[in-house]
Amino acid sequence: MKAYSYYFVNGITAWRILVAPLVIFMAFRQLQDLFKWFLVVSFLTDAVDGYLARRYGVTSKRGAILDSIGDDLTVGAAIAGMIAFKMDFIRQELSLLLIMAFLYVLQLCMALVRYRKMTGFHTWFAKAAAILQGVFLLLLFFLPGPAYSVFYIMTSVSILDLLEEIALVILLSQWETNVKGLYWVIKRRKQLPPPPKTDA
Repeated sequence: MKAYSYYFVNGITAWRILVAPLVIFMAFRQLQDLFKWFLVVSFLTDAVDGYLARRYGVTSKRGAILDSIGDDLTVGAAIAGMIAFKMDFIRQELSLLLIMAFLYVLQLCMALVRYRKMTGFHTWFAKAAAILQGVFLLLLFFLPGPAYSVFYIMTSVSILDLLEEIALVILLSQWETNVKGLYWVIKRRKQLPPPPKTDA
């Protein structure tokens, strides 16, 4: 039963990864109705697979990495939709979008150098940022105009999340998943016993 749950949960995550190129294709073919509904399904599977993995105790390093890849590809597909359908909004908010893009690329490069793979911390900030990103992006494609209040909240939380991820990459010498956040990592480091003294 547990093996079935493991493959089922990772299958949901894999679907999000596999469908991302199709969603991008829909965006650039101007298939807006199909695009936005496929995007809804992708964001919903993001919420479902993490819950099911914890519910059935089938969390794993591979699953965490797949989930992070699926998250990034889903957001990437949404960005393709913004380019295809919401270019005026991109021009208006370009500075904030570039800041987020720069911080994302920076933390990704740092993680690849240090861990040889992308991060899978899944901090509380990361979860909050993912929810806000999903809410804003879906509202962007379903409402007649951008929800600016949600955008600015999402941007603030996302920037804080990326800064926290950068700090965690610096602090954590080994790759970890399901890290609550920077506060708990610092607290854990303070509780570690000091290294034994050696005679000179």
